[in-house]
Amino acid sequence: MASHFSLPIVLAVACFVSLISPAVSQTCSTQNILTTQKTPFQTCLDLPVLDSYLHYTYNATNSSLSIAFVATPARPSGWVAWAINPTGTGMAGSQAFVALRSRPGVAPVVKTYNISSYNSLVEGKLAFHFWDLRTEALTGNRVVIHTSVKVPAGEDSVNQVWQIGGNVTNGRIGIHPFTPANLNSKAVLRFSGSDAPASAPGSGPTTPGQAGGPGNAGSMTTSVNFGVTLGVLVLLGSMFIF
Repeated sequence: MASHFSLPIVLAVACFVSLISPAVSQTCSTQNILTTQKTPFQTCLDLPVLDSYLHYTYNATNSSLSIAFVATPARPSGWVAWAINPTGTGMAGSQAFVALRSRPGVAPVVKTYNISSYNSLVEGKLAFHFWDLRTEALTGNRVVIHTSVKVPAGEDSVNQVWQIGGNVTNGRIGIHPFTPANLNSKAVLRFSGSDAPASAPGSGPTTPGQAGGPGNAGSMTTSVNFGVTLGVLVLLGSMFIF
């Protein structure tokens, strides 16, 4: 009797672990993304759409924002973008950093786009100063855009826009899909004030890849609770079956 009962328990536990592990791995707090000084970012956010993540540190001393944006192109030879819109909340008027691949397997390159309208997707100079611009490829076709930007002194937020696309022709990006997720990839990014995302506990040196804020914490809690619920259901079902 004991041997018959142990088998469903083992199967249930295996299912439970397999459900939890992928969910937890898909949060920004588990990504080992570092600044150009090889230190962790103060804060990271699981952005609400397009399976995208933002790691950032705000420096009030020189009014700068250092970021690392992580996303996966819609195709292996596609593109990802992160932007600040100084005048609005959408794509039109945004000042964008775009990482793209000309074909699958090649290293991504990053370019700047001053997007004056939805029909103007061409390279251009940005309206603010930036430095340390680079891009890198991660496993799973993910791409990271690194940069530091100058933000207006005294401001506590910027309008951010992010996007992914799959059409690159002769080094030029094409229009992104118009799914609800693509159309809602925008938000206010607050980096100071009472309603800003909290920095990692202590706000000091932390273990690389563990800086995080409420965005990733909430996402991890949801994923783990979902895995626990399914694991319990599988366990109970297995006990009845066997």
